[in-house]
Amino acid sequence: MSAHPAEKRPRVALLATCLVDLMRPSVGFAAVKLLEDAGCQVDVPSQTCCGQPAFNSGDRATARALAEQVIAAFEPYDYVVVPSGSCGGMVARHYPELFAGDPNMAGRANAFSAKVHELVSFLVDVMKVERVAASFPRKVTYHDSCSGLRELGIKGQPRQLLATVEGLDLVEMADPDVCCGFGGTFAVKYGELSDAIVTQKAANIAAVQPDVLLAGDLGCLMNMAGKLTRQGKAIEVRHVAEVLAGVTDAPGIAAPAKQG
Repeated sequence: MSAHPAEKRPRVALLATCLVDLMRPSVGFAAVKLLEDAGCQVDVPSQTCCGQPAFNSGDRATARALAEQVIAAFEPYDYVVVPSGSCGGMVARHYPELFAGDPNMAGRANAFSAKVHELVSFLVDVMKVERVAASFPRKVTYHDSCSGLRELGIKGQPRQLLATVEGLDLVEMADPDVCCGFGGTFAVKYGELSDAIVTQKAANIAAVQPDVLLAGDLGCLMNMAGKLTRQGKAIEVRHVAEVLAGVTDAPGIAAPAKQG
């Protein structure tokens, strides 16, 4: 990675996400390392939920209240970076929708959302990172999470950086861009349909016989890890940031057991 001169280093705030904070802090540490290696000054402001679960459930009042807290905490920074296409899509695409027509908040929400980026796309598209100094001599496959792909256009960026990881062998599964069945509250409300979707996804993953499954969204990773574990598949599951940063000491992701 090429660092920027200290006086020109952008001030970046990491929006770590609830799942990373509660379930997989190593992803946050990996994100900070990647950003600092790219030449950024990184802060992790005190933060709360971005409001996505409330938004997806139709509770706009709660979503707006949470969004106001996020904007207030993060708007002083040059960029806001999120290690999640799902939460990143919420903040970058739906905050303006939440405050449309609000004379006090619409302008702030629009300006704020314009500087929000998903982690890997920020590294490649904004900081122009071309390679990482990591080694991971494993066979991996990559799942394109729905929100990151469809809302934020994240597809080539992780593959571009993974191609520079020493020893890594990326094999593409069938339909890598098809949903894993998580979808946040979708998996709760439509359990049988969610399970049918992740069952097919697990079959596609297992078919290419990877050592490791990677993706950029922890919710998707936990969902797929849960299914693979219940099927007895010995496939390690990790957030892509962990591999790109060389932060792979922690065991692979495990998920709470559920039926299916």
